[in-house]
Amino acid sequence: MKRIISLVVIAMVAVISTALYAGGGGKAKIVFEEVKHDFGNIQEAKGAASHTFEFVNEGNANLVIIDVTAQCGCTRPEYPKSPIAPGKKGKIKVTFNPNGRPGGFEKVVTVRTNGSPGKVRLKITGNVIPKAKK
Repeated sequence: MKRIISLVVIAMVAVISTALYAGGGGKAKIVFEEVKHDFGNIQEAKGAASHTFEFVNEGNANLVIIDVTAQCGCTRPEYPKSPIAPGKKGKIKVTFNPNGRPGGFEKVVTVRTNGSPGKVRLKITGNVIPKAKK
């Protein structure tokens, strides 16, 4: 008897999950204008450099940015916490701190969404010109 109840519960959960997923009627779609930015030469003495990656939700459901993560502490992303409606634009600002990091760099910021694609990698590159030695 317990086995039958368990099977019925599992079947109901599967049906409800499928209905909720399919019943939404739409899917968000994030499309970035660019996914790579080259800062060129950055003067370490001038401090942090930022770039804003712009995107649009080309889907027909609200786009939710679940998380945006950088691969190290020298790179800080800022992103919208509220849903982006279909057809609307959003921005992700990425700030790189060159302090103590002379030479070339390549950093990846990973964007996770509820849409398609579920994961996008944004890349920043450049070259840090070190501070003059005293």
